[in-house]
Amino acid sequence: MTPSPEKTPSVKLAWAVSWSAFWTGFPLKLIVALLLLAAGINPWEGGGLIALLLVSIPIDIWALGLTARTVFLERLGLDIDAPVGFTLWWQGAVLGGLVLGISYYAVSGAVDVGKKVAAGIIGLIKKVFPHFPIAEQITVELLLWTIPVTILALVLLLIWLKLFGWCIKRLIASSGTTSSASYFERVRQWDSARVPDDVGLMITSFGAAMVLVTIAFWMVLPVTTPHPHQDYQMPEVSKPAKPMKPEDALKKTENSLAKAEAILASLEDAKSKESKKPERKGK
Repeated sequence: MTPSPEKTPSVKLAWAVSWSAFWTGFPLKLIVALLLLAAGINPWEGGGLIALLLVSIPIDIWALGLTARTVFLERLGLDIDAPVGFTLWWQGAVLGGLVLGISYYAVSGAVDVGKKVAAGIIGLIKKVFPHFPIAEQITVELLLWTIPVTILALVLLLIWLKLFGWCIKRLIASSGTTSSASYFERVRQWDSARVPDDVGLMITSFGAAMVLVTIAFWMVLPVTTPHPHQDYQMPEVSKPAKPMKPEDALKKTENSLAKAEAILASLEDAKSKESKKPERKGK
């Protein structure tokens, strides 16, 4: 027996839809982020972040529409006659912006207060135990301010899930109709929504999309081979010595000996001439 939407907790319903939608669209967002990184654009700041957010909008709308319809059909036995993806996306985005804005100031303030309180507690502990070890001091200080901040972040997340769950229930109340199909027929509809009946067409489309993404990945790469940074000093590599042949070594030795003999002969001639000059002067 399927539970009624009124009896289903809002947090549980919102978590089922948002968590399934996140993992449905995450692989596509990851592909876009990798393409931006390959193009030399940081997807976490500046223009790369804006491009990633813009591309994420249609992905989130599609993922929310797919997962919400299947969750409604499987768990609640309902058919929705409304643009589920777009409706839930803009409502979740508005609520998310409000909760994130509040969370920024609330969490930042909680971190500052928690660090001051933790420093005061550590000061009292060091007065009682002057030789309190540094490692244990760091661990205790982190626990004293991170645990309350984590609890606050979880409370804010639950608030967003609660509000998003109310939006989902309003959508169900306004556009939901009870499905007359049996449970097994609803399971078949659930499978058909995620996996088309034409498996060949799905595989061909998936393969073509992967080929196009791969081509785009290699086209946007700035270089095809890795190269060292311009500030990196490359070590000097000595050229390998050429192998010496015995015939060449013998020729070089003979030439060197011939040159040495010629030099010795010229030196002997010069000495003999110098030794004859004084004898001629004496005569």
